[in-house]
Amino acid sequence: MEHIKLHDKFFKPYIQNQIIELSVKKVAEHINEDYQNVDTPMFLVTLNGAFMFASGLLRHTDFKCEMAFIKVSSYDGTSTTGQVTEVIGLDRPVKGRDILIIEDIVDSGLTMYNLVNKLKEEGAASVRIACMFFKPGAYRFRDSMKIDYKAMDIGNEFIVGYGLDYDQLGRELQDIWVVDPDYDGKDGNWK
Repeated sequence: MEHIKLHDKFFKPYIQNQIIELSVKKVAEHINEDYQNVDTPMFLVTLNGAFMFASGLLRHTDFKCEMAFIKVSSYDGTSTTGQVTEVIGLDRPVKGRDILIIEDIVDSGLTMYNLVNKLKEEGAASVRIACMFFKPGAYRFRDSMKIDYKAMDIGNEFIVGYGLDYDQLGRELQDIWVVDPDYDGKDGNWK
């Protein structure tokens, strides 16, 4: 079995790019239906991870939209810190705007919960969320926040590729790779 090493961890293949692309196209079709009568919604792309998902969605949307970028983080390595840090904020007002947040992965939902509340406080007309990967087993906001568009549900595995990283490595990978805790990298041996 093929493996790659990023920093101190080995990853094995998990989801092929063809499956990812089909899932992105399906999400875009739903977004096209829901936004066909909305006047120039704002796609708010969370950096760094969601850039590839956003690019894929834009290739399949059939309406005009505005794009903005925000950088928020609650991760350190492979685990969440439990605190959301806004690194780069919005550079334009959202009051009265229809916002579609484009996120790479939603697990606990803490980052999205804080961002949605901030946008509502600033007067956004509507806020929806589109995510490439959703971890239903880790999600903590079922009763208070809906994820409107999900390309794929996954387990609680740590993944890289298609914009997702492990300490800034692996974003460029077209497929999704998952940590293989049983592989030690020595002549193809497993632990």
